[in-house]
Amino acid sequence: MEQLFQTEQNVWRQLKACKQPVVLYGMGDGADKVLAAFARFGIPVAGVMASDGFVRGQSFRGFMVKKESDLAQELGSFTVALCFASQLPEVMDAVKAVAARRRLLVPPVPVCGDVLFDDDFIARYAGDMQAAYHLLADAWSRQVYRSVLRFYYTGDIALLDGVTTDKDEAFAHILRLGAGEVYADVGAYDGDTVAEFLHYTGGSYRAIIALEPNAKNFAKLQAHCGNMPRTVLRQLGAWDSNTTLPFNNKAGRNSAVAAGGVATRVATLDSLLCDTDVTYIKADVEGADIQALRGMRQTLQRCRPKLNFAAYHRFEDVFRLPLRIHAYDPAYQIYLRHHPYILAWDTNLYCV
Repeated sequence: MEQLFQTEQNVWRQLKACKQPVVLYGMGDGADKVLAAFARFGIPVAGVMASDGFVRGQSFRGFMVKKESDLAQELGSFTVALCFASQLPEVMDAVKAVAARRRLLVPPVPVCGDVLFDDDFIARYAGDMQAAYHLLADAWSRQVYRSVLRFYYTGDIALLDGVTTDKDEAFAHILRLGAGEVYADVGAYDGDTVAEFLHYTGGSYRAIIALEPNAKNFAKLQAHCGNMPRTVLRQLGAWDSNTTLPFNNKAGRNSAVAAGGVATRVATLDSLLCDTDVTYIKADVEGADIQALRGMRQTLQRCRPKLNFAAYHRFEDVFRLPLRIHAYDPAYQIYLRHHPYILAWDTNLYCV
């Protein structure tokens, strides 16, 4: 895939060479990661902005958080570095409105870990990127793949607009779920993807097995799904062995393996589903995706279930997950789709 990047400059070089002041748009974990990368590349920060409704006199890492209009009065023209993600239509519209007024770039920092998508990354993984590209089953998947990688490299959010499709397309034309599915929901959060599954199967199924490691999320999962028939809920994380690992125990979707966290049980799907003829697996496990996949190798080879895998937590996931799935069963047809989200979150692999 090296030819994708030969005529373009990576976003870090663009920001380093920028003649305008650079302002961070957003706060939180994403902005912290961007600040760390800026320090590494020697990119100065002139301020921090938020959408008007979120500016309440707060500060972030020594900067007063200001409205775009106030920063414009102080700085004149400036370049915006987007530091958060959202799938809310009103938030995405607000980001696009800023991009229409100013130069807006997205510094590519991963959801999990600290590996950056830069020229060193491309040099290291060029062969794997190319190999995964050739495994994709249709022209649209290959276009999504090219656009997502170029987005990571250039920081241009417009690259995502042309390859964004609703989940209806993937479920209707790729997964084609039926009334007799045995569903394993790996990283079930509060039951939202169980509800998604029921939506696309018309509420019919043979069995549901849902795993969620976070105690607060698991309590919500029990509240939403605990009384459903033929449903088993397990407070477990998915991994490539049966053990106990520290989790950061954050509420929401960001519970993940982290040093010094809360001791949490994890297990392989193979050990949990050894007597179950599972037909469909959804996995969204916050950076442990490759470990979860290794832990379901026997299940994939024994049952060959349909797969719905998040492919965006780490930059490597978009190519290493299809390579591993193909290695486990070369008969899988592997598709890639990007659903409405700024940044490139909700970029998923669908395998049948």
